[in-house]
Amino acid sequence: MSADSGAALEAGVEVVVIGAGAMGAGIAQVAAVAGHRTRVFDAKPGVADAAVKKIADALGKVVAKGRMTDDAMRAAVDRLQPAATIDACAGAGLVIEAIVENADIKRAVLRDVEALVGADCILASNTSSISLTAIGAGLARPQQLVGMHFFNPAPLMELVEVISGLATSPAVAQTIHATAKRWGKSPVYAKSTPGFIVNRVARPYYAEALRLLNEQVASPATIDAILRESGGFRMGPFELMDLIGHDVNYAVTRSVWEAMYHDPRYTPSTLQRELVAAGYLGRKSGRGFYEY
Repeated sequence: MSADSGAALEAGVEVVVIGAGAMGAGIAQVAAVAGHRTRVFDAKPGVADAAVKKIADALGKVVAKGRMTDDAMRAAVDRLQPAATIDACAGAGLVIEAIVENADIKRAVLRDVEALVGADCILASNTSSISLTAIGAGLARPQQLVGMHFFNPAPLMELVEVISGLATSPAVAQTIHATAKRWGKSPVYAKSTPGFIVNRVARPYYAEALRLLNEQVASPATIDAILRESGGFRMGPFELMDLIGHDVNYAVTRSVWEAMYHDPRYTPSTLQRELVAAGYLGRKSGRGFYEY
């Protein structure tokens, strides 16, 4: 598939982001800075409003560092609005869902969105590992569904996986690839295979570290230090899992493991399952493998 064969969505196209957590807020920030009128919706009352305020604060810090002008920041914030209901999707040209990593929930939400938007609206999923083909199977227009997988933190990380399911229109994938590029990202095409590219490669990084910890070979801090200082990684696996969130990381691991027919190389960790059960989700909860 040619990376240059599609035309990017114009800045006048309205974008709606569903899910106002860390990832959804980050994606909304990217879209607003790129010139789109951007609405953020979350099913939990007050979460979208808080996300918009958080984005404004984050952009203020970017201005303070001299990486953005005050005028550009104010224009981006003016383009960004919280949405009270999912009906805000009605006029959108692109809807990006960034909700819980659960195929049934994603499919149900996207079905609701599909009933609101025009036939040419592109539906994008920020799924980390769930089959786009399976999500699209519940839609009337699965050809309009594409994966647009950002990485945390979305405003800083350049990579975006553009994922096609069996029914995804090549033109839709090309448009999203070109759009991500216009947004300052480095998009790559991927097929709807377990874990796509990054999470397929990353699973052993987490899994082997968790096995070492389970066998009491070394502490999280020691393993992280070895992989940073000797392996050349910017973050050790335990630091990175704390940053991503153990609920998200564990869900992705389970998804890849199940999709790979329980291949033992992808077996989820009981240690991480316990962290999730305890609510020790990492940085966002104040405690994971480390305390924050």
